[in-house]
Amino acid sequence: MKRLASLCLLLASAAGLAAQSSSSLALIDSTGSDGSGVHSMRAWHPAASTSSKPFSNVAFGGGISPLGVNMSMATNLNRHMNLRGSGNIFNYSVNNFTTNGFTANGKLNLASAGTSIDIYPFANHGLRFSPGVLFLNQNNLSANATVAAGQSFTLNSTNYYSSASNPVTATASLGLNARKQAFTATTGWGNMIPRRGGHWSFPVELGAAFIGSPSLNMNIAGTACDQTGVYCVDVATNQQIQANLQAQVAKYRKDLDPLKTYPIASFGVAYSFKTRSGR
Repeated sequence: MKRLASLCLLLASAAGLAAQSSSSLALIDSTGSDGSGVHSMRAWHPAASTSSKPFSNVAFGGGISPLGVNMSMATNLNRHMNLRGSGNIFNYSVNNFTTNGFTANGKLNLASAGTSIDIYPFANHGLRFSPGVLFLNQNNLSANATVAAGQSFTLNSTNYYSSASNPVTATASLGLNARKQAFTATTGWGNMIPRRGGHWSFPVELGAAFIGSPSLNMNIAGTACDQTGVYCVDVATNQQIQANLQAQVAKYRKDLDPLKTYPIASFGVAYSFKTRSGR
């Protein structure tokens, strides 16, 4: 009886030590084909995770979006939040495209930078919500256009003809930056600093930048004539042509108005590492 009591005390002590250990032991019960109980023990180790100490991890990433080629940097604030900064840049030229009789050469320049707070409701899952600010916005499009001598062009559904002696030219500028500092709101999947450990992640992001209605300006110069080529006027000073020009620009602005909510849809890759230890 004393020996049985001693054995029970020993087992209880061993169980208490196991419960306090950082590596716990799990008991697995299984029944063999002969009905006998088989007991085995295995060690369980908690999954590695990143430190929750503020600024203890940093990640760098890159990707693509409608704002251009993206470079980003993030650091952890706590288990549920990251602070992220990003920059975007892209330049693209389009030559010899035609619209309303104008043959134009255009250049798209995208340059922006912003910061956001990435909020992860579930620390070990990738779902996030990210309010932020686009504090640098230099996104714009510029274009130069000509109308070949004798060719027709249209302004507000009215046809004119470019003079042979002084052909019509035009300049236009589109600004996607009515609000130089714009609010952004996105959601996505993927944590640049994985909370379960590891270095690589592949974040996806969807949302919008609320940049305000795009600005559009257009000026024309040269001489326009009627179909006969007899009656010609200076397009820069003629009131009727200028009225039709402004009406045409108003139509373009209406078509571009949806861009006041500029879409963000990005995919990228990021690498994270620790800057200091501690939880």
